[in-house]
Amino acid sequence: MVVLGGLRGSFRLVMPRRQPGVSSCTLTGRALEDGVVKTTTETPYGYAPTGKDTGLVKPKGTSKIRAHEGLNTIDIRARKPSWLKVRSPGGANYLRLQKKMRSEGLHTVCEEASCPNIGECWEAGTATFMILGDVCTRACKYCGVAHGLPTQLDLDEPRRVAETVASMGLEHVVITSVNRDELPDGGAGIYAQTIRSIQEAVPGCSVEVLIPDFKGDEDALQTVVDAQPAILGHNLETVERLHPDVRPGGRYWRSISYLGAVKRLAPGMITKTSLILGMGEEHDEVRQAMADLREAAVDVLTLGQYLRPSAMHIPVARWVTPDEFADYKRIGEEEFGFKHVESGPLVRSSYHAKEQAREVVAGGPGRIQAVLEADIPAPAEIRLDLVQLELGRPGRSVAGS
Repeated sequence: MVVLGGLRGSFRLVMPRRQPGVSSCTLTGRALEDGVVKTTTETPYGYAPTGKDTGLVKPKGTSKIRAHEGLNTIDIRARKPSWLKVRSPGGANYLRLQKKMRSEGLHTVCEEASCPNIGECWEAGTATFMILGDVCTRACKYCGVAHGLPTQLDLDEPRRVAETVASMGLEHVVITSVNRDELPDGGAGIYAQTIRSIQEAVPGCSVEVLIPDFKGDEDALQTVVDAQPAILGHNLETVERLHPDVRPGGRYWRSISYLGAVKRLAPGMITKTSLILGMGEEHDEVRQAMADLREAAVDVLTLGQYLRPSAMHIPVARWVTPDEFADYKRIGEEEFGFKHVESGPLVRSSYHAKEQAREVVAGGPGRIQAVLEADIPAPAEIRLDLVQLELGRPGRSVAGS
């Protein structure tokens, strides 16, 4: 959701025309070439980190959600269980990679989202590149990435990412991004250029992408699929009940069906998603999310513990034990038929991604192959004085219909 300082109600944004030969452009507060009207109310509090260089950062709002009412959530100052302890990063490879990212003006989700595995992965010479800037148009309640109005579109970024991948000698690379809802294609074109640039610069390097939902735009999805990444991921993040509260810029069935549509467009492509546990979900709800994802024939599922980035994010509802994560791996693979489930307290979307790209064989299309809820506004796009219409599960009749 785009927020402009001091404005309440509806406003229209118009993107300036791109000039030929310009390698990057700056987007003003008038941006959206497609003329989309968005409704928003600015919140004067919430998570708003400083030091971002590609946009105007705005607060994410309250850390309280309806689903936590009556729950005894965990205080941010509480001691974490032993299985969540990791060594602070700072080895030679970590410092070398950090310097490389800074010199090329690149971002990683490892840093922006405060990934607990950054020390392990960077010491091994792997990182997840975050393209399209460091300011996201959406305000997910669990995410450490800054929210606000992006002001830049770096058209030279694909080349620099590819050159960095080549200089690192990577065999597998993961590319993700912030949401760029103000762009006509959501940034899909930059994704495709980045994939192709890496494939040209480093033949044999497999490319995995973790994409936004592009607001359900199938043309944008086709643009990325046509670039032929080895794995196409899009994260569901949480169970259906919690989705409107913690991921107000997205929709549950839109995300699931977007992955299902990939299998129709490219049946041999590996699809992947992730669930964050410990935000208040119940065991049966996790099982139901697994079942729903398999309706879209999702191949790979990762599950990890929610770690609160700051006191201005939603609290942790509970610590999920390693035994529970092990059980979810068994359930996902043996009961629901995922090709692979990576499950553990510190697991994140790109954890052990190289191994998955080498070992997993894609399954065929599932029952859900069409994009759902593409024309239904997400909760964050609906004015507070209007009632949101919920369509429910595919195939389930709606009351009164």
